[in-house]
Amino acid sequence: MDDYIQISKLNDFIFCPYSLYFHSVYEEFSQSVCHTSSQTRGKIVHQCFDKANYSTAVKYLQGLEVYSEKYRLCGKIDLFDIEKGIIIERKNKINKIYDGYLYQLYAQYFCLSEMGYLVKGLALYSLLDNKKYKVDLPDDEARKKFEGLIDQIRTFSLNGFKQPGQAKCDNCIYRQLCFT
Repeated sequence: MDDYIQISKLNDFIFCPYSLYFHSVYEEFSQSVCHTSSQTRGKIVHQCFDKANYSTAVKYLQGLEVYSEKYRLCGKIDLFDIEKGIIIERKNKINKIYDGYLYQLYAQYFCLSEMGYLVKGLALYSLLDNKKYKVDLPDDEARKKFEGLIDQIRTFSLNGFKQPGQAKCDNCIYRQLCFT
């Protein structure tokens, strides 16, 4: 069995493991039935990278599939500026930099580095307000937290899980289906 974790699932797991479970269950359904408007907007934004339509400049890698054997991760990057060595993860609107955003960038960093690319920097880009946020490369502490998250995902069991905060449940599209 293939036990690679999709990079995009890191943020989902941090938000809520149940949400990740339901997301996986409904992945094969029509998105018009089970996606919120913000999810649909995010999907549209990523299409330009998946189809490499962001730029024709050869200095950009767009929608490149990446993997890490060490962490058993796989996914796609939004944008990598080869000349500057910067990975850019684009979000529709960034109101707050969540840990999930950082861990997605770290995963892309580890994957690209393992694949032989020289990564010098990380950035988040908020499309709606045109803001760019510089993110530090992971230091030893950040790497340990990242590795802890990977271990949590690999060993997680839904049995007995209770969401520690109601705010996440209130903002979850699966709240009517949830058991917590």
